[in-house]
Amino acid sequence: MSTPIPAITSMAATLALLFTQTAIGADMPMGAKGAKPSAADQKMIRSAMLAAPKKVSTAATVVVMGADGQMRTLREGKNGFTCMPDNPATPGPDPMCMDKAAWEWAGAWIGHKTPASGVVGFMYMLAGGTDASNTDPYATKPDAGNHWVKTGPHVMIVGADAGFYDMYPKNPDPDTSVPYVMWPGTPYQHLMIPVK
Repeated sequence: MSTPIPAITSMAATLALLFTQTAIGADMPMGAKGAKPSAADQKMIRSAMLAAPKKVSTAATVVVMGADGQMRTLREGKNGFTCMPDNPATPGPDPMCMDKAAWEWAGAWIGHKTPASGVVGFMYMLAGGTDASNTDPYATKPDAGNHWVKTGPHVMIVGADAGFYDMYPKNPDPDTSVPYVMWPGTPYQHLMIPVK
């Protein structure tokens, strides 16, 4: 029995749904080999490709969470990146594309586990990101104390040693037009780098 998809209000919740439904490194069901993707699948592939530069997204695996709660591979890739289309349940555009190390970091975060130390990962969100708390890795909606931020197009560096982040601002209410640390002081702190 599949889990219904809840209303999702943050990138954290989008990834949480992904990683609770799909084990890291597990095979995801695909359509019939050699079958042409449906028009809906082609639209999701185009959405996912907006997350990263064309040379990255064209060769990336594209996965999507279905209405039935099951993860499905829309297209196999060959460059080690995995992209996801915009989640229509979130308030803003949030397609994302991540390398293997970022995928594993995200799995640790969603599983409330400590990510591997010093295993640096890279994630693209060039279409922007859904608003999120800058201090609480698990917040799903704004409240008076969780320092909600709005992010535009950006890239992220995740999994670096703690000292790496000391070079960047760790303000709970950051200027999101310059690089800053999101979720500072947690095992999931990462560098947000605006690109526009």
